[in-house]
Amino acid sequence: MNKVIISCAVTGAIHTPSMSRYLPLTPDAIAQQAIEAAEAGAAILHLHARDPKDGRPTADPAVFQQLVPQIARSTKAVINITTGGSTSMTLAERLAYPLIAKPEMCSLNMGSMNFSIHPAARKITEWQFDWEKPYVEGTEDIIFRNTFRDIRRIVEQLGESGTRFEFECYDIGHLYNLAHFVNEGLIKPPFFIQSIFGILGGIGPDPENLALMRTTADRLFGRENYRFSVLGAGRHQMSMLTAGAVFGGNVRVGLEDSLFLERGKLATSNADQVRKIKRILQELSLEVATPDEAREMLQLKGAARTSI
Repeated sequence: MNKVIISCAVTGAIHTPSMSRYLPLTPDAIAQQAIEAAEAGAAILHLHARDPKDGRPTADPAVFQQLVPQIARSTKAVINITTGGSTSMTLAERLAYPLIAKPEMCSLNMGSMNFSIHPAARKITEWQFDWEKPYVEGTEDIIFRNTFRDIRRIVEQLGESGTRFEFECYDIGHLYNLAHFVNEGLIKPPFFIQSIFGILGGIGPDPENLALMRTTADRLFGRENYRFSVLGAGRHQMSMLTAGAVFGGNVRVGLEDSLFLERGKLATSNADQVRKIKRILQELSLEVATPDEAREMLQLKGAARTSI
């Protein structure tokens, strides 16, 4: 199947409320934007949770439970729960809800890394909540941790229930980390590789790097064994996704990855971005995959076998 899977990362743990009034923060707002994104054409919904009081990232299963079942009842989209959480969460916190929900998919960062958005703090003059400024500025001195042992624990514990993964690769070395686990026999094809460009601490948003990630994955795994997807952070979102689609890749949009629809214009919803990339794909004579087609392409277990 040569159709393109659109993933949508609805809220994430990177951006803060003061950066955009359109960023969904409450369970109902996250659920509503996720449902609208699915209706617009997203086959996979990548989900984080936020504390409804002040919008800070949370791993609390009780908050996830307020939004995830609501989305599952209202859409056929694949539910993809983060195991990344945020840089301030422990591994046990990040795994708390995924181990309860046993979803079809979870995201999985393929290595420890510097992951910073601290320059963004210079652009904000007024903050809505006290936690935001130290959170953003603090990323200058934070490492996102996912050691080999951490990754093994995530794969083994979630793999028992048949959950498959969106392997988030922020640099070439992360592809080699994935190859290590493939060689160990812990991860089996088809792999869904989310290549991420433009995060400070990861690989840059250059076409040459896109080609390098694609050809390296081909060499390590064989093109028949994986599905390639592209994420461009911030202002690089649509240009990198368009290039990725030309390279035969799938695409990911969402307010986790970029708050904008175009230069200087905030996206008013996740669905805005889904509609835009869908139009671009159609202009390239590419067809968009439905949720069930995405399930077939990625050999997912199906919504009925989750605990959502």
